[in-house]
Amino acid sequence: MRCTPLLALALTAACARPPRAIAPPQPGLFGPSSQPVRLPPRFGETGVPRTDADWRAVGREAAALLSQYIAINTTNPPGNELQTANWLKAVLAREGIEAQVFEPRPGKANLYARLKGDGSARPVILLNHMDVVLATPEYWKVDPFSGAMRDGYVWGRGALDMKGDAITQLVSLLTLKRAGVPLKRDVIFLATADEEIGGGVGAGWFVEHHPELVQDAEFLLTEGGTIRTDANGRIEYYGVGTTEKSPFWLNVIAHGTAGHGSRPTPDNPVHRLVRALSRIAAYQTPLVVTPAAERYFRDLSTIEADPARRAALADVRAALRDSAAARFLTGDLTYNALLRNTISITGLQGSDKTNVIPPLARAAVDVRLLPGQEPQAFLADLVRVVGDSGVEITPQGPSWPATESPIETELFRAIVAAARERTPDALVTTPPLAGFTDSHYFRRLGIVSYGVSPFPLTPAESRGIHGNDERVSLDDLTFGVHFVYDVVARIAAK
Repeated sequence: MRCTPLLALALTAACARPPRAIAPPQPGLFGPSSQPVRLPPRFGETGVPRTDADWRAVGREAAALLSQYIAINTTNPPGNELQTANWLKAVLAREGIEAQVFEPRPGKANLYARLKGDGSARPVILLNHMDVVLATPEYWKVDPFSGAMRDGYVWGRGALDMKGDAITQLVSLLTLKRAGVPLKRDVIFLATADEEIGGGVGAGWFVEHHPELVQDAEFLLTEGGTIRTDANGRIEYYGVGTTEKSPFWLNVIAHGTAGHGSRPTPDNPVHRLVRALSRIAAYQTPLVVTPAAERYFRDLSTIEADPARRAALADVRAALRDSAAARFLTGDLTYNALLRNTISITGLQGSDKTNVIPPLARAAVDVRLLPGQEPQAFLADLVRVVGDSGVEITPQGPSWPATESPIETELFRAIVAAARERTPDALVTTPPLAGFTDSHYFRRLGIVSYGVSPFPLTPAESRGIHGNDERVSLDDLTFGVHFVYDVVARIAAK
């Protein structure tokens, strides 16, 4: 995301105190009565889609739903997910599916619905989050909350993270219901608040306050995977998220003497902060090869054409002892993030006035820890790196240990089968996620949780996630609905 001082303050405030009051209803989608506009037409009443034409019709309905969903502005903070929860409830009610909306704080909501099976197997959860990150309209080609459909894409904040994924889950559920598919498992649709700032009143709240609604589940699907393509759109591999790094967000605060800008002070806190951040930015955290990363790199070596790179990926531990191979691995932003704890300075605040030296200056620092790393040990290392007693470094939000799900499961086999039906001999691998999802809340309940993002994205399209001009193509949306439906039907249908 593009981080500004104002955003850094907003994120800090969100972690420190309850969310702000709900914002006014968004114009365009909600009028003064906060009632949603008429829902888009359904593609059909009965029967499982069989032909490409059938699935294209499903894709058109998914696009219309996604367009409306994006148009509900759920930028977090404050989120205002109650509006989206009510919209989802209306979509489900039209199909005869009852949904419950829980509101842990004013305007912050979670939605729960369950399509019943015969109970001969444990449920599967389709988990998604309703909040999105900030979008800065002046850097976009379209209004980021218009849900515009143009040039074969649905545009807007959340198209990829993760309102688009949510619509593939929703339409898959609706398709099972409309077709009357006999189910051996209940299929749970769970849309939560607050994921973008840790899930405290979203998935975390739901698991804490209503474990009885989910703890019987065996499997969960959510964001956190990938279908990687080359620049021409050819699928290179299907990535299933089984583990992820842990967030450890920090405040760095430098103290000093306030004064007039025309009379420099020797202990100007802004100067002190700049020196501290310079040391933090220069700090190279140690390289660590986790078992999950080693497996992923070894998998990638099987599809790497370049001999030197193939050798480096096949034995990453040996590669890191070779300077040229190590430069290749650490020079790739994704690979580098999987091999070390990472540090990004994302926000700065000093004085609001040019001619005032403030009594303190602060920075926001986004740290992501590898599985097995101890937050307090990392913090102690960073304090030593800064080496200044006038600089205070403290955690600014929640952190949790990394979790991992096994791959010897019926659900993983279903994902592999669905992938290879579309791409014969496809590589299906398990890339660790450098970011985080809400999976960890459910893995702690013993629920096998996988990240499966169903859109085949080119590198250019992937840059829309938390970036400008976020969008998903109609072709990819259709592919995604069919893929998610296929996976869910393989494990839930009789």
